[in-house]
Amino acid sequence: MDRATQLIQDRSAPPAALVIFGASGDLTRRKLLPAVESLARHERLPDQFALVGVARTPMTDEQFMESALGERTLASKRQLQGGVRYVAGGYDDPETYKRLVVTLDELDAQRGTSGNRLFYLSTPAGAFEPVINGLAGVGLNQPREGSFSRLVIEKPYGRDLVTARELDRVVHSAFDEHQVFRIDHYLGKDTVQNVLALRFANSIFQPIWDRSWVDHVQITVAETLGVGSRGGFYEDAGAMRDIVQNHVLQVLALALMEPPASFEAEGLRNEKVKLLQAIRLPTDRDIAEAAVRGQYTRGGTREDLMAGYREEAGVDPLSRTETYAAMRLNVDNWRWAGVPFYVRTGKRLPARLTEVALQFQRPPHLPIPTDQLTGLDADALILRIQPNEGISLRFGAKVPGHSFRVRTATMEFSYDQTFVEESPEAYERLLLDALIGDASLFIRSDEVQQCWRIVDPIIENWEKDNSPIPTYEAASWGPTDADRLIGRNGRKWRNSA
Repeated sequence: MDRATQLIQDRSAPPAALVIFGASGDLTRRKLLPAVESLARHERLPDQFALVGVARTPMTDEQFMESALGERTLASKRQLQGGVRYVAGGYDDPETYKRLVVTLDELDAQRGTSGNRLFYLSTPAGAFEPVINGLAGVGLNQPREGSFSRLVIEKPYGRDLVTARELDRVVHSAFDEHQVFRIDHYLGKDTVQNVLALRFANSIFQPIWDRSWVDHVQITVAETLGVGSRGGFYEDAGAMRDIVQNHVLQVLALALMEPPASFEAEGLRNEKVKLLQAIRLPTDRDIAEAAVRGQYTRGGTREDLMAGYREEAGVDPLSRTETYAAMRLNVDNWRWAGVPFYVRTGKRLPARLTEVALQFQRPPHLPIPTDQLTGLDADALILRIQPNEGISLRFGAKVPGHSFRVRTATMEFSYDQTFVEESPEAYERLLLDALIGDASLFIRSDEVQQCWRIVDPIIENWEKDNSPIPTYEAASWGPTDADRLIGRNGRKWRNSA
């Protein structure tokens, strides 16, 4: 057994230095530093581990240590004590990287980090290129013999196919593809990974996971919050770029892909790419019927009246940015030909909800008289990713009593009620995977390009369309056009009554 395989099985990191660019930023404070602390507390980090922050904000090692750990557990403080450093400087300043080399060499000697480096780009996208060029300028992109040098890049990875390819050119000028870990935190959620467990660890579902049994599939990522303080960012992104291009399409690929030969990184990612390649590209003529956008307006109750999107801080009062997006997709392969896939995401919807729902075809013949059917819905399998994580199976059952009446019943599996094990946060899992070198839950270059290939025609069509953007009241389930999108053959969105 080689060292990498052993580490994956042991799920503990090797000696290494984690270098976070954007160390004074919001993502680092809210997600990355708590993930490091939790890994240390759960003894997933070795004594030969170091944390290095890099940002423009002036700060001492001690101040960064305090911001990194603060009120956190004494155990993690003891483990990381002496292994936390901070390098202040501009991302386009060569001196920043020279100081970083000195710091990392000192940690190799003092901490025993063995020349292993994981560089995490927790910066605005505009800083990606100067940071990559800065690392390459001092040779930090090239690992020493027997060590590793890896790069973790946050989304957005480009804002369309052209810019994603340009970013790839920049990345690959300094790092080989096997060194690059493009992160989507959704893939770090246990409940997203449970899609794989449900499909490939249980023989009972595989025979019905295709066009012969499935009528349609719905994927929903609903948020109750508005854009808040992210209005400036959201104006340049919109729902399609912010959620659909990455989170939604990644979940869809896991739910629909063919069984991989193995759960090794390339096996999983190869099958995801094949699925994404099979998604039919919408034409301009199709987009009006196959894609819907919307923007939330003032709504809610008198006691809880919520502002409209154009009233949010940092938003153009005449904005045409979508806060809701829905699509009907078709997958042209043997398993799924003819099955419609409906995806939707939106802000200021009535419930926070992420789920995948497979609705099965109705029986070809019902011998039961219709007056004995009490609201009998089609069978469905619902994978709840958040909240109330679990799985529901919906089916028809006899109502107790002397008469033969049938109505819908549900079998429920709940993570909270079934398992006592603590579920790690998504960033905790993904940081550990990147340190180990397990790329299974990270996105390969061709995956990114396939996702942009799918959404780009829709975004371009919307940007050329000068008609008023459809609206929906805050705390409603989106624009009425979305109901027409799915309404053929009596279909309707779940949870939207």
